[in-house]
Order: sequence, then structure tokens, then C-alpha cells
Amino acid sequence: MHTSWGLTFDCANPAKLAAFWADALGYVEAEPPDGYESWNAWLKDNGVPKKEWNDAAYLVDPADQGPTLSFLKVAESKTAKNRVHLDLKVGGGRHQSAKKRRSRIEKAVDRLTKAGAKVEREVEQDGNLDHVIMTDPEGNEFCVV
Repeated sequence: MHTSWGLTFDCANPAKLAAFWADALGYVEAEPPDGYESWNAWLKDNGVPKKEWNDAAYLVDPADQGPTLSFLKVAESKTAKNRVHLDLKVGGGRHQSAKKRRSRIEKAVDRLTKAGAKVEREVEQDGNLDHVIMTDPEGNEFCVV
């Protein structure tokens, strides 16, 4: 039996973090539920206090192939290394030439850095760039492979 699943980020600023990951993954903001013109209309109709309207953001894969992403505001900040992280597979796999993989990885790292990510370190294997460990604007680790 297949189980539908999504990934949720606890964060301080859902809109900002969602915008970063939308750019990083090519995702888009989720449409409001059927019958609603906007998320605010849905929130109002469901009795969510107005002060909580910016406490979440939702993204979807426009090709409907990847999991949904939710961003939920929490009071506490990140305190430790992620035990689960995303790998952005931009290099094309190890069957590609090291030069081609490096070029693809460096291009993605440059774009993501401009979007607010930080490089933590580059990891080499056999003298070639294998992947780059980065953090998103709120410090969540991910890799560009």
C-alpha cells in the first residue's frame, strides 16, 4: 500500500524559508483548497485567528512528482545538526565526468548562495568535487550533489 507523504520544516519565518526552497527546488506555492479564492479566505472561514495567518506556508511540485513541503512557525530556534537532510541532485550522477559534475554543482551552489544559502564545506572524493554541504537561510543543512 502506498502512503502519501510530505516534508515539514519547523522555522521562524515560513514565507521566507518557503521562498528559498521554492527557488531551490522549482516548487510553487500550493493553491488554496477547493472552493476558496485565497488561503486567507480559507483561514478566515476556518476560524484561524488573523495573528496566525503568516504562521505557515505550503509548496508543491508543479509536476506533481515530489512530496509537498510545509513550513510551520515555531518559537524555538534550530539547536543541532539535522538528522535528515535534502540532497539536491544537480550533478547528474557519478557516471558523468568529474568536470561536468563540478560545473553543475558549482552553478547550483552559486545560485543558492545568492538566494540566501551558505556553504559549510566542499567534500571531495578521489580528488574531485563530490558534493557541497550548505545551509538554508535558517541553518538547515542540505547537500548539493
